[in-house]
Amino acid sequence: MPEATRIAVQIALVSLASYWAGFHFTHLFHEASASIGGLWSMISGIVVLQATRRETWSSASLRVLGTFIGAVISALYLGVLPFSPWGMALSILATVILCQLFRIPDHARLAAITVAVIMVISSLHPDLNPLQNSALRFSESFLGTAMAVLAILFWPSGGLPARPAEPASGE
Repeated sequence: MPEATRIAVQIALVSLASYWAGFHFTHLFHEASASIGGLWSMISGIVVLQATRRETWSSASLRVLGTFIGAVISALYLGVLPFSPWGMALSILATVILCQLFRIPDHARLAAITVAVIMVISSLHPDLNPLQNSALRFSESFLGTAMAVLAILFWPSGGLPARPAEPASGE
């Protein structure tokens, strides 16, 4: 199988498995957000899938920890106040600062994206319990991450091809 086709098939299978897992898991608990749950899971699977097993494992740990931090901050905020754009921005600020304080700045972007997803879903479904919303988004992200890790473990050749090296400045 040509390399480009192999990569396309791997990404498509991870996407399908991640979407399916996220959709069906979320459907068990909150049918109204199941499609978004599938999408969030699929995004996680695609983001985590990297060129090598080592890079995929590293990306997976960033994804899981970043998502956890964002989910906790969102649950805390939404447990006290309803969604607002200002509240979302302040929650993202707190999340990024927390990641900086814990010396895990690489996790800040994924944590901030998680806050945004949870907050927007809360605005679409204000009846959804904030803790359940946050737990579902964390679980969906974990499921997508797991699909990428499984693909990299069991797929021949171990992952996507490495990206070509960037030319040094001045070349």
